[in-house]
Amino acid sequence: MNAPFDASDFAQFSDETTTVADLKRLVVRFAEERDWGRFHTPKNLAASAAIEAAELLERFQWLTPEESLAVKDDPEALNAVAEEIADVASYLFNLCDKLGVDFASAFAAKTRKNAEKYPAALFRGVYGADDPAYKNAKKQSRDEKRR
Repeated sequence: MNAPFDASDFAQFSDETTTVADLKRLVVRFAEERDWGRFHTPKNLAASAAIEAAELLERFQWLTPEESLAVKDDPEALNAVAEEIADVASYLFNLCDKLGVDFASAFAAKTRKNAEKYPAALFRGVYGADDPAYKNAKKQSRDEKRR
């Protein structure tokens, strides 16, 4: 087992310099120090990620779209949201470790699949298949193919 964390362990972390592997090692080490591995079954980790995602959603539950965007301007609210995001990510990275999922390649593969499922030409500025703008774009696309 690794030595316990100290404050200097956390100073080097930023989006610009930290890898997914670094984050996975961090959460695995944290759990190992507490002997939580026996509790970290895939089912428990998935449930915990969902619970934490619900706590994240709760931070925005009754806000208007404008109020939800304004969270970034309220340091206290933003910190609370950031902590919930970190909780969700922690469980997801633990789940990746437990199942041997390479997060970066899974993320890229899913993004590639979504790009095929939601082509930009049909979905730009459209919220989904029920959006009237989508139906118009799809009709235009069919019309162009017929020409």
